[in-house]
Order: sequence, then C-alpha cells, then structure tokens
Amino acid sequence: MVQRRTGSSSLVKLLGNWHQDLPRTAVYRQLADGLRLLILDGRLPLDSRLPGERELATALGISRTTVATALAQLRDEGYLASRQGSGSVTMLPEGTQTVSPLPGRTTTLDLSTAALSAGPEIHQAYANALIALPEHLGSTGYNQQGLPELRQVIAKRYGERGLPTTAEQIMVVNGALSGFGLILRLLTGPGDRVVLDNPTYPMALSAIKGASCRPVPVSLTEHGWDTEGLAATIAQTSPRLAYLLADFHNPSGLCMDAQTREAIAEIAARTRTTIVADETMVDLWYDAPPPPPLAAFDQADRIITLGSAGKSFWGGLRLGWIRAESRTIASLIQIRDSLDLGSPILEQLAAINLFNEAENFQPQRREMLRQQRDACAEVVKELFPDWKMTVIPQGGLSWWIELPKPLATVFAASAEAIGIRIGAGPRFGSEGAFERYLRLPFTLEAAQMRVALERLKPLWDNMAQTRNESLRRSVV
Repeated sequence: MVQRRTGSSSLVKLLGNWHQDLPRTAVYRQLADGLRLLILDGRLPLDSRLPGERELATALGISRTTVATALAQLRDEGYLASRQGSGSVTMLPEGTQTVSPLPGRTTTLDLSTAALSAGPEIHQAYANALIALPEHLGSTGYNQQGLPELRQVIAKRYGERGLPTTAEQIMVVNGALSGFGLILRLLTGPGDRVVLDNPTYPMALSAIKGASCRPVPVSLTEHGWDTEGLAATIAQTSPRLAYLLADFHNPSGLCMDAQTREAIAEIAARTRTTIVADETMVDLWYDAPPPPPLAAFDQADRIITLGSAGKSFWGGLRLGWIRAESRTIASLIQIRDSLDLGSPILEQLAAINLFNEAENFQPQRREMLRQQRDACAEVVKELFPDWKMTVIPQGGLSWWIELPKPLATVFAASAEAIGIRIGAGPRFGSEGAFERYLRLPFTLEAAQMRVALERLKPLWDNMAQTRNESLRRSVV
C-alpha cells in the first residue's frame, strides 16, 4: 500500500494562521496545537506522512529545532509515529481524551459537530420496527435499492414538496455522505473537477479529495449564491459535477431562494453539468419551509438530490437516499455492488415510522431549535461583543460567526486544551480560507451552551488582548 504524503506547501495552507505573537505560548507549542487540530478534525488524513523537519522548517520560516520539538510533543501525545524510512506519520492516540473536560463531563465537549441527540420518537420507531420485522425475515435482507415501502414514502414526500417522484427514482443508502461517494464513483475519475460552494460541508470536501478529484470553490456572497460566478467557473473549468447545499447551507445558514434555484437549474441544463443538491437540512426550518427542491426546476434531468434522516430524525439511523432518474439509479445500484449489499432492514422500518409520524414531533423540535438559536445568540452578544453573527439562520443547526481577527485556528487549537472542540473556519474551506470564521452549533441546551461559552471567554479575551498589544508594538 502506498502511503499518502502531505506536501509542505499544502500543509502550510492547511495550518493557516497557526502562529501568533503570544508571549506566554512558545512557537513550538503553537505549531503542535495547529497540527493536532488538523489531525483531530480530519484535514490531515490518518497514516499520512508529514514533510521532513528541514523541509517543514523552511516552508514555515522557523528553525528546525522548533519543528523537531513540536513533532516530538505530538509523538509523546500519540498523534504522530516515527517509522523507519517514513518519518513522522499521523495517527490518533489510544485511550481517552487527554484534554481537561468540562466539570461533570467525562469527555471533551464537542462544539464542532452540528447534530442532535435522539428524542423519544426514535425509541418508539425502533419498537414499531421490531414488530414489523418478522414479515421481512423470510427474505435474504439484501436490497440494494431499499425497501419499496420506504422508497414510496420518500417519493410521496417529494411530491408534496412540488417534485413529482416515483419509488423507482429513489435509492436508499447508508447516509447522504455515502450516497455522495457513490455518485462520485459513478460520474467522476481521478483528476476530474468538482465545483462546490465555498465554504462548504467539510465531509463532502473530504469525499471529493478522497475520490482523487479536484475541488473548485465558488465563493458565497453575504446574501447567497453567485450564479454568474458559478456559470463562469463551470465554463472555465468544465467540471464533472457541482455539489451545492441549497437548504440552510452548512455552515453559513443561507437558504437559496426560488429565483436562484431556477437560475442554477438553467445553468446545469445549458452547460450539461450534473448538479448534486444536498438536502440534509431541509426539514430544519423555523418560520417557513424552503422553496421546492432544486430538482423541481430541472427540465433536463441534470440534478441529483441527496437526502438524509440524520438531521431530520437522528444521526444514528445512518440512512440517506438519492433521488435521480431511474436510469441513474440503475447505474448507481451496479456501482454499489463493490461497496455493500444494501442498508439495514430494521433502520429502514424505523425510518418509515418516523416519516409517518413526523408531523407529531418535528414542530416541537423546530421550536426547541429556534429557542436554542436565540439563547445562543444572546450569550454570544453578551460574552463576545466583537463577534459578528453574519446571517440569522432561518433553519439548520449553527451560527457562522465572523471574528474581528484571523484567529480561528489558534483559538480552536487552544480550546482543545481546555476540553472544548470547536469548528474553525478553515475546516469548511479550501487551502486555509476562512481564518476569520467559526461555526458554532446551537444544538446544546441553553444552560450547557452558556457554560461552554463562559469557559471560552477568558481564552478569547487573552488572545485578542495579546494580539492588540503585539500590533501596537509593531506600529511603534
């Protein structure tokens, strides 16, 4: 097996603004913190080889001794291993977290994941699924397209949202990300370009790179999607497909209006470019549902839709689906043969029950999220008045916060040391972008969120004050 190697130029871009003039924090500690953060959030793949000490020191503009000390610290912590002829290789430490947890908690508090725990409806859905399971035990349990009953429920749901759909146009998969991987395998090859929003969902970015494709970012504006920029990028790069999150975009919280959806569908038809529309957040609206699906504006069969039960119901279901033309679904089924033989029957039965009962619990879930969104905003404004909350999300699970200074990487790396994991902006962009941004989910209860933010406040205040003092000294 050929070991993956991270080049020095790529690593420098990934590290972003890792080095700040912080008198109480040695440079080697800052480098170690930055590299640890990259390993923990997946931007540095496991079992990949880092550049040599001399090469890395030259690329970063620091001494080789500083690099060696940082790498030695990470080896001691279990994040790197030294292998004969391979140098330093990334890994994760064995056992539990080494950072100090919040009071009363046994693990790191994860503010980097935008997801909810299961409600009582999940237990009830599984109980009902067990009752319905016996009638399926006479079969092999292998069904690469998914149970017909579930596909019919999903198809009906699309019809109600303005997109007529048949069960043959639905394929059940093991989560939306798994579905995206299947689409990449079907439609792309090594070196192909894939256009995507910037910022975007980091796991989709990883899937694109994992398929040996080249991500081509198109920046979002403060108000939404730049359709002219998208059209120009497609014309200039001839991508195999584009990946877009139209509904309560992750991480920005933006929702694409109907006029923009129509314009993007027209671009896809005119340029013959396949659009993959990820609808993971579509059910998490507060005041009004989003416009009809992007595919409802598609007259040329150029839009493939990804859906998921993860955010609508519970991530532990690990169920998603692909909505496409029946010919595309047939091709995807053939591709799936080399990966798995279908999704679990019990989870599909539970999903059927959840779809049928959704109106009985989703309104309360949306109201809870609205309240947590507002409570989170109040605490942020109180404790971090210099943070800018750029878009008030009308759905979804998180705030996209603009910092007054490009300190996201250093702040997130330092937060790890006090038992809090947060999503630094560069995780959501390509090549070190978004150093002035953080994604902050509001999925915790208000009291728990306040505790976490109060613990982060001294860290931010010290960092911001030190940065200001450094800038004043440089001016003098």
